[in-house]
Amino acid sequence: MVHPLESRLAQQWPPPDWRDLSVLLAVSGGADSVALLRAMQRLKTSGEGRLLVAHFNHRLRGGESDHDEAFVVELCRRLEIACEVGRPHPQRLAAGQGEGLEGAARRARYAFFQRAAARLGARYVVTAHTADDQAETILHRIVRGTGIAGLAGMARARPLGPAATLIRPLLGFRRAELLAYLDDLQQPYRVDSSNRDTRLTRNRIRIEILPRLADECNPAVVEALVRLGQLAGEVQNVVAGLVEGLLDRCVLPAPAGAVRILLAPLAGQPRYVIRELLIAVWRRQQWPLQAMGFAEWDLLAEMALATPAGPHAPSKRAFPGEILAERAEGELHLLRRRA
Repeated sequence: MVHPLESRLAQQWPPPDWRDLSVLLAVSGGADSVALLRAMQRLKTSGEGRLLVAHFNHRLRGGESDHDEAFVVELCRRLEIACEVGRPHPQRLAAGQGEGLEGAARRARYAFFQRAAARLGARYVVTAHTADDQAETILHRIVRGTGIAGLAGMARARPLGPAATLIRPLLGFRRAELLAYLDDLQQPYRVDSSNRDTRLTRNRIRIEILPRLADECNPAVVEALVRLGQLAGEVQNVVAGLVEGLLDRCVLPAPAGAVRILLAPLAGQPRYVIRELLIAVWRRQQWPLQAMGFAEWDLLAEMALATPAGPHAPSKRAFPGEILAERAEGELHLLRRRA
């Protein structure tokens, strides 16, 4: 008998769309990812594709992390599903490349998923992010400071490398629904003790702030934040279309490591669109984005929009990542002085 949650998942991501392709499930051992694994396994009743599991042991919680790994490996053995296990290089994870331990761990985890998908021929990598995760992400970004793109939260699907797509089919599900599903199946799962550490902002949002907002302000605060994310995503899609058109018109041929932007087509464009265009240029060039904040993007936009006689914007300025910007002869020139 098909469980109601499985029926909803089949509506969100119909099995005919994936059953003939190899699908790699990211399973930590926690409730959400175990629910994803059990539901997908029960929906995979036919098709030529393989259902696979990837588990990344960050090794940040000593024996607890190893017990998580053992739990996932044993669960996969019982379900007769192949399981790939990855572990980070300790020194690289500790270094963090200026992004903090959490950011470094996430980068290492997704790099492993991408490599595993390529090696196993998986067309999709599937994660168990829920509506609660989406609300937490959006509120976290609001607290840190974000733009429209950040308000959109996590995308339901995005490319993960040249051949795989990352899918989040549980974004329409609440965490409580998944817990109830596991209870119905009498399926155990692991609990990450670090998720209770309220010194971490993300945990404090989940454990203290969102429940308080629900109690004192809006019982449907999670749904409200998710809806805000959906609306922001729609707006960002419109902006992305404008930016793509401007990129085709404005970005001129240039030597490797350099960009020439024709400024005339930018005249009269909203400042937000100009900032998004510059961010898109950074991404195309694979230049570092981490140290570029709103002030830097806004100054670049000012340089792009200023008239030659404008008194405010500098004509030449160095930016993080050893990138030099110079406005000259109707163009904005960008050069990375060190690769």
